[in-house]
Formats: sequence, structure tokens, C-alpha cells
Amino acid sequence: MTDIAQAGTFQLGDRRVKRLGYGAMQLAGPGVFGPPRDRAAAIAVLRAAVAAGVDHIDTSDFYGPHVTNQIIREALHPYPDDLVIVTKVGAKRGADASWNPAFSAAELTQAVHDNLRNLGVEALDVVNLRLMFDVHGPAEGPVEAPLTVLADLQRRGLIRRIGLSNATPRQVADGRRITDIVCVQNQYNLAHRGDDAFIDALAASGTAYVPFFPLGGFSPLQSGTLSEVAAGLGATPMQVALAWLLRRSPNILLIPGTSSLGHLRENLAAAELSLPEEAMAALDRIGAA
Repeated sequence: MTDIAQAGTFQLGDRRVKRLGYGAMQLAGPGVFGPPRDRAAAIAVLRAAVAAGVDHIDTSDFYGPHVTNQIIREALHPYPDDLVIVTKVGAKRGADASWNPAFSAAELTQAVHDNLRNLGVEALDVVNLRLMFDVHGPAEGPVEAPLTVLADLQRRGLIRRIGLSNATPRQVADGRRITDIVCVQNQYNLAHRGDDAFIDALAASGTAYVPFFPLGGFSPLQSGTLSEVAAGLGATPMQVALAWLLRRSPNILLIPGTSSLGHLRENLAAAELSLPEEAMAALDRIGAA
């Protein structure tokens, strides 16, 4: 069995978690909407992840909506003491499966209560505010009002820690004037490197950075260099892409998602993959191209 502890650990708020976690988004139906084709398989993947040592699961009640959190509860509740479940608020799904902002005080409060109910917990370990000023990537916009709502829910004991998703450095700085920001979750991978300086700044402050779409998301990473490096190491391109992220900075926490037991095992095996310096140099050039 893969020892994912080889990837190391990092602080996530007041909890220390293994750097290789699991993202639950793909447990919902196609387009992250509706139920999965095989609910039993989704449950099996979650149980296998935890059995393999995963102690950090990323989710949201707007996956489905509600579907993913209900599957997590069915699979894992009562939760292991060391399991940290991180969720997101700030968006909602339209009847047409669209992704829409949900930033009002009422919508944020409702989202927190939906997460509590569907996960079956009395307090949420970490809640990321998903900023929606531009659905395709970080864009400047005010965070004071929505973060004030979450900070109030935190004072009431419904949220333990708060993070930001799809955020800029300025928004993190603004957010820290309201509450402690324990993590930033943005798109970042071998080919999508816009947050390089941001990651380094967060590492210097001891803040976790959680790249979503670490394997490219809806458009999987494809690179001749990546394939060549993987072949030379006897690994898959996706394992190499994850191992590169683990080497990139010690504050990076990975949440690769899958609904397949085989892909789960493949992803977790990246914890044991060592990348020589020449491989790192070749991979670094992909993002610079």
C-alpha cells in the first residue's frame, strides 16, 4: 500500500494534515450536477481514500447540489477524529447547471447550514469563500461584506476556520483584516502557473495553498515533455504532475479528484515518486513556455 505520509504534512489552520488529500467534486453526476451514475462506487472511493490515510477532503454543498456532501456523510460518518473536511460557499447552481454567485448574507448563511446538515456535523472545519467576480479566475472585488458574515458564523461556533478560493493577493490581505485566512484555493498546475509569486508569499506566512484542477480539470494536462519524463521514471503523466506540485512548495496541499478506485490509487502513489533535478528542470519549462 502507498504510504502517502511520504509526501509530508502542512498546517491547515489549527490542524496538521497530510499534503496529499482528496477532492470530492467528481463524485457528483456529469458536469458536477445531479447524482453519480454509480453511488456505491462513489462511496467505495471515499472509504478507500480514508483507508489509505487521506485526512483532508475538499467538497462543497453546491456540488450536485447537495449530492457530494450527502455521499460523504453516507460513506464516512461518524468521521475519523483526524479527518478535516473543507467546504466552499459563495456560489449556487442554477436549474440549468449554471454556476452563479451567492454572496448575500442570507445566501451565505443558508449555504453554511446546508453544509452542516448534509455533512452531519455541528461545526465546519474550514469554509472557503469562493469568490465569483470572474467565474473563470481571480478578479478584484470587495470581500469585506461576505467575510464579515462568515466571521460572525465563526464566532457563533458554526465554522472553525476560513479560507478564500479564486482569490487575489489583495483580497487575502483585505480578508486578514477581518479574520484569519488559513488557506487559498486557486487554479494552479504544471501548465497554469499564474500564482507562482503568490504561492511563495503564502508559504512565507505559513498559509496553505490548495491548487484546484491540479491535473488540468475538465481539460486534462497534455504535454510531450510531461509524457517523456513520466516514461523515464516508469510513472504516469498524472503522477508526475502531482509529484511536481509536491516539490514546488511545501505549503501546497493536493486534492486530486476522481470517481475511480484505480485513479485514486494512481494519484496517491505520487506521494512516493521522487523527481530528479533534471526532471524538475524540464517540467518547469512547461509553465514557462
